[in-house]
Amino acid sequence: MMEVLDTLTHFVEDHLPLFLQGLAVIVGALVLGHLIKWLVIRSVTIYNNRFPQYWLQGFLQHLPQPLGYLFPLLLLSGMLPLVPLRAEFFEVFRRIVEIALTCAFAWMLIGWVYVVQYRIRHKYQLDKADNFRERKLFTQLQFVKKIVIILIVFFTISLILMSFPTVRKIGTGLVTSAGIAGVILGFAAQKSLANLLAGMQIAFTQPIRIDDVLVVENEWGRVEEITLTYVVLRIWDQRRLILPLNYFIEKPFQNWTRTTTELLGSVFLFLDYTAPLDKLRAELNRILPENHLWDGRVAVLQVTDAKERTLEIRILVSAADSSSAFDLRCWVRERLISYVQEHYPHCLPITRTTMPGTDTAPAI
Repeated sequence: MMEVLDTLTHFVEDHLPLFLQGLAVIVGALVLGHLIKWLVIRSVTIYNNRFPQYWLQGFLQHLPQPLGYLFPLLLLSGMLPLVPLRAEFFEVFRRIVEIALTCAFAWMLIGWVYVVQYRIRHKYQLDKADNFRERKLFTQLQFVKKIVIILIVFFTISLILMSFPTVRKIGTGLVTSAGIAGVILGFAAQKSLANLLAGMQIAFTQPIRIDDVLVVENEWGRVEEITLTYVVLRIWDQRRLILPLNYFIEKPFQNWTRTTTELLGSVFLFLDYTAPLDKLRAELNRILPENHLWDGRVAVLQVTDAKERTLEIRILVSAADSSSAFDLRCWVRERLISYVQEHYPHCLPITRTTMPGTDTAPAI
């Protein structure tokens, strides 16, 4: 029993000072790193309060957490030689710190990607009326952001794996067979690669953009999201239509906002041949200025067809965007129908019949 106590006492006396020294170095490095991070964030916050800038607001929103890991790990990596560990334990600890530091640095780079996105999104507003330039920029930004993040993650994982000698040896052998493997993977992932290439084509040729109004598969909606593999279309009734990217390369679809958001809306009325067309045109020109949805460009009433029982009357009106055009069409249709009902009810579609053997006028 006494021998065990003596051994334990000698172990503590020999190793406790070294343990406390190593613990002090590690804790000191972490605490100092957090202090530096706090000073940086505090300084940026004070400066942003005095001189607000979108760059600084994005920095404060996306980078404090990554920097909270990066600064302590960076200081700990620099102070590792002061930690008294045996060679084999020191190597393991150093490898763990380097991997954690690499991950923290990659996280910081991803944070900067979001800072750039934050800056661009607040400089170019998507919710204004004429947002053609903004939609074009946001479509490219969304695709490029995802590609950059994927590349950062890929190179981070590669650096971590290549830091192990065993993996480096395996990697050297794999390089020699990369051509064959690439061919095999290419055949196995044709659809995925086709979607990726379609995404690159859409991002830069831009047949569709964020917030574009499309008619696809007989559904009307707006482009809500463009990912690396699919497009999310927000239907007018709040459903979501999910389509693969190569759909927009291979199949036809309608884009109502390809070059401009302005749109013509058509309203059809079917009236009797006795309908007073001049009166209807005057009423259309009178009511349109009352509605703010009409942009003042087009106001036309024409007879587009004469059928056996009715006249087909088409009214064309213009609006700043598709949503306004739809609401304006409904409003014009309601007002003109009410006008005909009130002033010319006999001009509504009717059926005339003549009784055999009579010379009287046709009865209604």
